[in-house]
Amino acid sequence: MNFRTVLILGALSAFGPLAIDFYLPAFPAIALTFGTDEQHVQLTLAAYFLGLSIGQLMYGPVADRFGRRVPLLTGVGLFTVASLACAYAPNLEWLLGARFVQALGGCAGMVISRAIVSDKCDAVGSAKVFSQLMLVMGLAPILAPMLGGLLVNTTGWQSIFLALTGFSALAALAVALGLPESMPAHVPRQPLSGALRQYGRLLSNPIYLGHALTGGIAIAGMFAYIAGSPFVFIKLYGVPAEHFGWLFGTNAAGFILVAQVNARLLAKRGPAFLLARAVWVYVAAGLTLLAVSSLHTEQLWPLLIPLFICIASLGCILPNASACAMNGQGARAGSASAMLGCLQFSVAAGAASLVGILYDGSAMPMAMVISLCGILVVSVAMLTRRLQNARALAQAQV
Repeated sequence: MNFRTVLILGALSAFGPLAIDFYLPAFPAIALTFGTDEQHVQLTLAAYFLGLSIGQLMYGPVADRFGRRVPLLTGVGLFTVASLACAYAPNLEWLLGARFVQALGGCAGMVISRAIVSDKCDAVGSAKVFSQLMLVMGLAPILAPMLGGLLVNTTGWQSIFLALTGFSALAALAVALGLPESMPAHVPRQPLSGALRQYGRLLSNPIYLGHALTGGIAIAGMFAYIAGSPFVFIKLYGVPAEHFGWLFGTNAAGFILVAQVNARLLAKRGPAFLLARAVWVYVAAGLTLLAVSSLHTEQLWPLLIPLFICIASLGCILPNASACAMNGQGARAGSASAMLGCLQFSVAAGAASLVGILYDGSAMPMAMVISLCGILVVSVAMLTRRLQNARALAQAQV
């Protein structure tokens, strides 16, 4: 896969992180504008996660029926219009609705970019490309919060959504001019009437479901961090909004670094092998974070170390879990990608909401949800690996 295609796919995959990370420093300003508290502003994050979950299920069958380009351009256009609506939201309810629609458009890039990789690559090749996409996507959480904090303090939070409008318009142009149809002509087009049946087959496949949930629960821990970090960093520990991005970006840099190391390790070990090791790092760091949070330390740095390890380990977990789930999906790659994303972001929406529900004025809610996700990730990953080994042994005996 050439560099131009990877760059375009990375930009499309970055719609989700950008639309989330960019406006995190604006939570206090949005709350002030609409006369509410930050817990209610966090609902705009949950609305976005909900839109991602529902929208991905729509795009999967459509991409398997009509190819990749048309639904991709449609989704990017919808994201552009919704971003403009967010910028001019007159109240919080309007912003909630616009964020939901924005997610419906943005998830097209997430679903279809995975399907395009599956069209062109095998399991190991997919894991390598997904790791490369992490490099492009990783720039979003590094740069977005810093730029978002700057925009909030200079031109207001509305300018964040105007910037998203411009970015998505440029992405639409890149797709129109530089991304040809990737679905092979000989692959049979799946009828829309069979969408539910395809999803049923995917959900009844324990190997696919296990890999999808492994990645999904890991992402849930990351979004618990995304939902909780503005309060923990800015409010609890007094980090200025314009400096929030530096802390957020440091964790994202760890994520990028591990993703690139993962791409190199794939030359010697398969994605399933690396996934089975990385989940233990994640849970160990999550439990350490919980222990440190329970001490209610007055300094921030003891929290930052286990948090950094947690987020960095996702650079190995996410590309390998996605590659394992998408391996061998063929003509139903769009549906498989859609179900993968739906499962991931449904769990993520629950985790982000749980952080708000457990809010007690400390870092404990964020740490509790992250550590719980770590325990569940290890449990699901180990069970899936046992099932995969048992299936391979049964096939070898036939």
